[in-house]
Amino acid sequence: MHKVFSRFNGPCLDRVKYSYNAFTGLAKFHRPSGALFKKSAVKHPPPDLPEMPPCSFNPEEYKDMSKERMMEIRRQNCNPMTMKVTYYKKPVYIHQGHMQWLWDVDGRRYLDLFAGVATVSVGHCHPTRLQKVTAAAEKQLRKLWHTTNIYVYSPLHEYTEKLAATLPDPLKVIYLTNSGSEANDLAMLMARLHTGNFDVITLRGSYHGGSPHTMGLTSNAAYKYPVASGLGCHNTMCPDVFAGPWGGSNCRDSPIQTIRDCSCPQGSCTANDKYIGQLNEVFATSVPSRIAAFFAEPIMGVGGAVQYPKNFLKDTYKLVRERGGVCIADEVQTGFGRTGSHFWGFQGHDVIPDMVTMAKGIANGFPMGAVVTTPEVAASFAKGVHFNTFGGNPVACAIASSVLDTMEEDGTQQISHNVGTYLLTELAKMRDKYEIIGDVRGKGLQIGVEMVKDKASRKPLPPAAMSEIFEDTKDMGVLIGKGGVYGQTFRIKPPMCITRDDADFFLAVFNQALHNYMEDHH
Repeated sequence: MHKVFSRFNGPCLDRVKYSYNAFTGLAKFHRPSGALFKKSAVKHPPPDLPEMPPCSFNPEEYKDMSKERMMEIRRQNCNPMTMKVTYYKKPVYIHQGHMQWLWDVDGRRYLDLFAGVATVSVGHCHPTRLQKVTAAAEKQLRKLWHTTNIYVYSPLHEYTEKLAATLPDPLKVIYLTNSGSEANDLAMLMARLHTGNFDVITLRGSYHGGSPHTMGLTSNAAYKYPVASGLGCHNTMCPDVFAGPWGGSNCRDSPIQTIRDCSCPQGSCTANDKYIGQLNEVFATSVPSRIAAFFAEPIMGVGGAVQYPKNFLKDTYKLVRERGGVCIADEVQTGFGRTGSHFWGFQGHDVIPDMVTMAKGIANGFPMGAVVTTPEVAASFAKGVHFNTFGGNPVACAIASSVLDTMEEDGTQQISHNVGTYLLTELAKMRDKYEIIGDVRGKGLQIGVEMVKDKASRKPLPPAAMSEIFEDTKDMGVLIGKGGVYGQTFRIKPPMCITRDDADFFLAVFNQALHNYMEDHH
């Protein structure tokens, strides 16, 4: 049973240094249509509507451009892809954010469980840290907006020293970029130069960016164009222990395992052996005897939070290095404590890569990315000239440094572990309740819920059905994401400041949305 708040009062969910202040006030919560109820306006709200926890923060009144005008400009002046990727039949027009909450232009409040695609790490406009982050940005803006590495300036060096301290030896050399795609593009170039080899291997269903080069690393038709791209890039079978041909009930490093049977003796994993066998087939048939690199996320992001058998990355890294390649961990979505057990996702696999790429949560949404590598790889790359005009911008470094401080002071990694484990455990109970939930997986606040037609077939739930549940969840006040090769996985990757009360609200909303769907269609 998930906690349901009183209709009209409850604890304020503003978190200040790990404590929760009791607050009594009007609770706002959504009608199925998206309109807001208020105590003063509604005498008898629907009894089955999940309750949104109150919040003491009051957003500013929206006074800017009309929704109609924004949409007109979006169609005429923004690139057409913005219309294609816009979520929801009736788009959400976001106005303001506060920690785990977002408000639209009409004043409706939403629990943000997607964090701008796993990007808002410490919370929207953090109330206690905002002053610190803003002060750091303002201080830097008053002194120096921009310079580059042709000069020496303290924000770059303060930040890179601090970031390097979070990584194990020998990962200590940092190249700052402006996005994850840019970081992965640079890492691929560095790998090829360092090894003297060309071919790169990634996992099917992976996403590593949309630039002309990283498009080759990405293995999802939705992000491909009919042009020459990805020369030298190859894919091996994704070791998906739920939807793949092999899997069992003790394969992955997660509080929740698949519902598939497992007959492996203790200490062995047949699924892992089979997927490593597929990789060996790629080595035997698709690439030269020497390769440049292997890219993988510790847990897939866009691919739908897919987790691999526990030893898959360790075994793969060994095989790649035997063939002259370097191993690259794409931590764009899993880094900075999001998996809960470790600050970096690769640490949960007991491996140390040769390069780590990162972005998104690195600066809580401020544009920044990075490649971190070893002195040996960096020395190979130093044979030529590499220059990035905006990489290491003084203001970006000041903000990213403050974000790292906030992560430590707020204990966001521990929050990810505690709240994420609770969410996974409760979602697994829903999986056992609903035939259309095939799998619940992840670690910390990197969570995927894979939807299926039925558990026996494990075939993806059709897009129309996914959209129905997705829209209903939004209408009740929760924003989540979608992913997977077939768009069949709900992605839960909130700011790492959410509370157990927030989790209970989401669980109640999601349960209601599933109940509504099943009632309408079964």
